Amino acid sequence: MISSSYFINVVRFTLLVLVQVLVFNRLNFFGFINPMVYILFLYWYPIKENRAVFIGLSFLLGFFIDFFSDTMAIHAASTVTIAYLRPAIMRFVFGVNYEFQSFRLGNATKAQQITFLALLIIVHHMVFFALEIFSLANILLILKKVLAIGLSTLVLCLLFSSLFSVRKE
Repeated sequence: MISSSYFINVVRFTLLVLVQVLVFNRLNFFGFINPMVYILFLYWYPIKENRAVFIGLSFLLGFFIDFFSDTMAIHAASTVTIAYLRPAIMRFVFGVNYEFQSFRLGNATKAQQITFLALLIIVHHMVFFALEIFSLANILLILKKVLAIGLSTLVLCLLFSSLFSVRKE
């Protein structure tokens, strides 16, 4: 039998790639703001799963976005970077709580969840735009894009996260 967690991850992966490619890659707010909501897959992926599989799935996620966006492995490099750094970011945000087997992202405070998502987005965007622009002479442009696109990505990811999360009563 296929577990429900496996099925949910496949559906999330597929839907986030389709939404990113068909909707958000075509949007350009103010001429340059293009939100990257596919990062939610890396945020929602189960914490205690096999790390090698997670990094492999992150590469595939970035590869599919690159394939449809024609961006030559920039998304793949960015997603693999945040997949590799995710345990360190989680230790930074959640502290000792992250080490326990019973830890769940849904049990963390809202501030911790937002901080975790924001750090994932910042690291992703720093790697992405540094590779895209590939010039330290344009560091202000890189920071402008990280700030503007990162903020729009964070807002949309929080919106999607609140829309598709299971409500506790």
